[in-house]
Amino acid sequence: MAELNYLVGGEAGQGVQTVGALLSKIMARHGLYVFSDQDYESRVRGGHSFFRIRISQVPVGAISEDLDVLIGLDQRTIEIHQSELKKDGVIIYDPDKVKTQITGSQLIGIPFEKIAVEACGNKVMANSVAIGAAVAVGGYDLQEALTQVFNEQFARLGVDIVEGNQKAARAGYDQIKKQPDFIKKSLGSSSNKMMLVDGNTAAGIGAMAAGCKFVSGYPMTPTSPILEYIADKGRSYNVIMLQPEDEIAAINMVIGASYAGVRAMTATSGGGFCLMVEGLSLAGMTETPVVCILGQRPGPAIGLPTRTEQGELLFSLFSGHGEFPRAVLTPATIEDYFYTTVKAFNLADKYQVPVIVLTDQHLGASLQTVNPFDLGKVMIDRGELISEDDRKHDEYKRYQYSESGISPRAIPLPGGPLVVIDSDEHNEEGHIIEDAETRTNMMDKRLRKIRGLVKEITPPWYSERPGANILLIGWGSTFGAISEAADLLEKDGIHASVLQLTQVWPFPAEQVTGALSKNEMKTFVVENNATGQLAKLIRAETGIATESILKYDGRPFSPSVIVKAVEKEVKKTW
Repeated sequence: MAELNYLVGGEAGQGVQTVGALLSKIMARHGLYVFSDQDYESRVRGGHSFFRIRISQVPVGAISEDLDVLIGLDQRTIEIHQSELKKDGVIIYDPDKVKTQITGSQLIGIPFEKIAVEACGNKVMANSVAIGAAVAVGGYDLQEALTQVFNEQFARLGVDIVEGNQKAARAGYDQIKKQPDFIKKSLGSSSNKMMLVDGNTAAGIGAMAAGCKFVSGYPMTPTSPILEYIADKGRSYNVIMLQPEDEIAAINMVIGASYAGVRAMTATSGGGFCLMVEGLSLAGMTETPVVCILGQRPGPAIGLPTRTEQGELLFSLFSGHGEFPRAVLTPATIEDYFYTTVKAFNLADKYQVPVIVLTDQHLGASLQTVNPFDLGKVMIDRGELISEDDRKHDEYKRYQYSESGISPRAIPLPGGPLVVIDSDEHNEEGHIIEDAETRTNMMDKRLRKIRGLVKEITPPWYSERPGANILLIGWGSTFGAISEAADLLEKDGIHASVLQLTQVWPFPAEQVTGALSKNEMKTFVVENNATGQLAKLIRAETGIATESILKYDGRPFSPSVIVKAVEKEVKKTW
């Protein structure tokens, strides 16, 4: 597979993210497939941050740890990452900042800040010098990037800023061209027309496409960009975005908005979701549709606030006091994140339950080239929502018993039926009760919704290889790494099928059991947590034990990590 892997690194505040994002966009504009992720510390300045960009002639959905080009804006980047460079790799560095011993087949010293000052009189634009250098190493023409990508990135800051960054990038580009032994690393171009989008943006677009009209959330990494995106773009689509005083208020506002008839959502991380748990149970008792995007990061407590983990699977399934139905969806790709968000709103409305979209920092913050989202596939299903013509005031019962467990939902409007809801146990009319019979009947009514939710399960993605002796199971953001790992194992003579869960609750027991029954050797569940939470869930729901490949250092899986772990275990049986 023809590909190139860039890494740009430096301190927070040096513009590492800008370099990575712009370089990703430039490569996408050349029709190449891109997958990028970022690693940064929870500080405004200092520390070590880096941005990896993987570009390929075929679709890619995971990071690679083997680098072709390393761009060091500071000395620490070279010290940490030069061991990841391929034998024929290129190191572009600032000799005024990097004093450590550097090894490599091609070393290119460019004084980024000095060149920026000479080109545009501003050392802050040193990162644009690095962008120009990276484009030159890729063998691409800079003019298109200067006129399109730079204008899009910097136009809001004014003409002087746009022109200054363009001059800095041109200077970096020309500096590479002057190198006597310059070796171009290029994948060429293609006519592919794709979007370059991160997971958080995909979720925001999905929410608005689904007809969400109210979002309330307290900013918390890694879902803050969802709130920011909707706050910005929502103005054009009549979406209200409100930042309350805390997460308790956020989910209660969402419940209130949903009760009033609009589609409503919140987004948070584990610590914020803890505060929302009581509200989650309130939605369960009042049978109010709620969508919550839960972006995982390493815990407990503050943990690693800017890193990734899958440590809240069981928490999302069983959080809340009392028993009530819910759905938990786990999108596997950035494209899937868009469509999953739409489905979450439909399930919430149709079954009048809370729906959790369980994701993580890696999927939310990574950039990937995807096909444009097909809005023709977006279908709005509001469920048993009573229209103006259907309202029978005297007969209306908000919690009317039904075989499906779903009661007709009316919107409390002047002239409409009286809508009574209560957080206490209640009867069909919504009034508080204490008797055992009504309690039992109402619990049974609510729980009957699970039968319908089971029928709505998104089947796991299953790729069965002929003669497979390995089954790799994953959920959420591990999909890209697992799929590529299976391809790499195939080359080594190990045939691995892949099962990826995009919905974990209600649990797709039938499909998982079917895949497990076809496996004659080893099953590995690949998870970014320390306790094998999906493996535990599989055993609880199917009675089948599996083995685990776990990673819980705050960083995502790469295909090579999975391959090494599988081969190590397989060799024990040879």
